[in-house]
Amino acid sequence: MSAFSDRFIQANGIRMHMAEAGAGPLVVLCHGFPESWYSWRRQLQSLAEAGFHAVALDMRGYGQTDRPAEASQYTLLHLTGDMVGVLDALGEETAAIAGHDWGAPVAWHAALLRPDRFRAVIALSVPFLPRRPDPPTVLMPQTEEAQFYQLYFQTPGVAEAELERDVRRTLRSLLFSASGDAPRPENEGHAGAERGMLSRKEGLLDRMVDPRQLPPWLTEADIDFYAQEFTRTGFAGGLNWYRALDLSWELLAPFAGARIAVPALYIAGDRDLVLAFRGMDRIIANLPFIAPQLRRTILLPGCGHWTQQERAAEVSEAMIDFLRQLP
Repeated sequence: MSAFSDRFIQANGIRMHMAEAGAGPLVVLCHGFPESWYSWRRQLQSLAEAGFHAVALDMRGYGQTDRPAEASQYTLLHLTGDMVGVLDALGEETAAIAGHDWGAPVAWHAALLRPDRFRAVIALSVPFLPRRPDPPTVLMPQTEEAQFYQLYFQTPGVAEAELERDVRRTLRSLLFSASGDAPRPENEGHAGAERGMLSRKEGLLDRMVDPRQLPPWLTEADIDFYAQEFTRTGFAGGLNWYRALDLSWELLAPFAGARIAVPALYIAGDRDLVLAFRGMDRIIANLPFIAPQLRRTILLPGCGHWTQQERAAEVSEAMIDFLRQLP
């Protein structure tokens, strides 16, 4: 922690908190759900040592950054606007941008919508998801007995009540159960098995494991940090990103079919649950069409969802190699 400094900036009408390290070309780091700037702690140090100015943000709704109450304030246009505001606040014309989980769509769209400001994109876990004919929640799988977990997140207050009941247990369970260290589901690989589904009688955590011992990449001190943040803020800010999905779909209609024009790098774990979602294999296979300057797709063996935390050294090395080859 002592290697980083932190500060607050005004960006896109909100007050944002960031941790930063190093000097040189700017690299903006965007986290996902349910995380904070802290998920990039190891890359901050590595990027700084490699000669870059690394900035890890508390994204809108998280940590010490402002948390607007209305879900309509969390569209991808708002989030991309935040990233442009970060560059303006730092006095930088351009930056490379990296994102993990929900941060990946922010990074992809920053590169798509403002290639004049974001000269390269690195996405972890989530590939670019092309706009489909119908709103996202309409296309999410559901039956009378079960629903996709992102549908469970849609009703304000429901997921908050579950996740905030025991914040420390929530974070231990989520971080372990979505990692490459967790036991594989019994139906993994079975024909017809649908990943990410929840029984309508259960919550998100009911089938997750609160481990007796944390995996090597995660310490009790790490859990302490995350638990302190979410005990203070709650989970509504992060959940509002999911509640703005359909509104983002509406607002991004003019950009349907647009391609990403800047150099790109995609990294994921081969045990990431995102890769098992319906249609994701085809989306990843078609990524070079959407991002013609895709330099590499890297799949990390045995790695789960928390890419830059589970495989910190490999991710940092791949990022630095990619960034050093940029013009």
